[in-house]
Parts: sequence; structure tokens; C-alpha cells
Amino acid sequence: MRARSAVLAGLASAAVLLIGWQAGNQADSTPGAATGKAANPPSGTGTTSGPGSPTAAGTSPGPAGPAGAGAKDGTFDGSQIQTRYGTVQVQAVISGGKITDVVPLQLTDVGSLSGEIDQQAVPMLKSEVLSSQSANVDTVGGATYTSQGYLNSLQAALDAANFK
Repeated sequence: MRARSAVLAGLASAAVLLIGWQAGNQADSTPGAATGKAANPPSGTGTTSGPGSPTAAGTSPGPAGPAGAGAKDGTFDGSQIQTRYGTVQVQAVISGGKITDVVPLQLTDVGSLSGEIDQQAVPMLKSEVLSSQSANVDTVGGATYTSQGYLNSLQAALDAANFK
């Protein structure tokens, strides 16, 4: 158990260093060129399931902020994205034209290590999304499948909210 904790702590440290390194290199490169940025995924990326995915609750028009011009306030479910380690689905909360929360509805479920990786990666992803007000953020090193599923599901939720 101690060995697993040490490995996870090492992975988390490496992820933080990698994110910091990538952020430092972004200032020196052309936007989008070899920065490790996840492409702004189209809403149809990945496998979706369930009727009406993505779904939107609270679709009344709200005030649009600069980042979310035209976005509807409310809670929007992203698509269920199938990954190698299970299904990932998130919910975006939009208020005042801004992303105010990202709630994981379903995370990878194959193996206990996958769950432990999710516990490390999901808070990092949420923090980056809330800071950038976008699904166009770096993936977390060591959690590629979770990151891609999370960001693709989030993009589908933002598309449902008409968030630009």
C-alpha cells in the first residue's frame, strides 16, 4: 500500500511539473503548435449513449459574459464518453455567462488504480477549466484517457449551453 501511495505521489508531482513546464513553453511558441493543448474537441467526438445526450437542464437565457457570449445559464450534461478504462461524463454549470462548476457524473471504473488516478487528475482539470473558461486545456500527464474523456464531455456540455 505504501508503494502504491509513493507511486501516485510521484505521478502527481510529475504531472504538476509537466503542466508547469508546458505553461512556461507556451509563451515561447506559436499558439497550438506543439504545446500539448488538447484540441477543442467537436461535440460528436467519442461514443455517446443515452437518449438526448448531451442534455440541458435550465436552458433559460441568461446574461452573457465576455467568454460566454450567448451562453445560456443552467446545468448542462455532457456526452458519455467511452474510454479504454470506462465511461466519463461531466456536467457544466454556467452562471452569468461563465463556467462556475464542472461536476463529474461518471468517471473511469476499470481497476482501483484508475480511480486513484481520477482522484488526482479531476481536480487539476476542473481548476484549469475554471481558470481558462474553456475545455481547451492541457491534459494531465498519466491520466490521458480520463483527461480526454473529461474534456470531450465538457465540450459537449458547453456546446449545449451555446458557450463560446
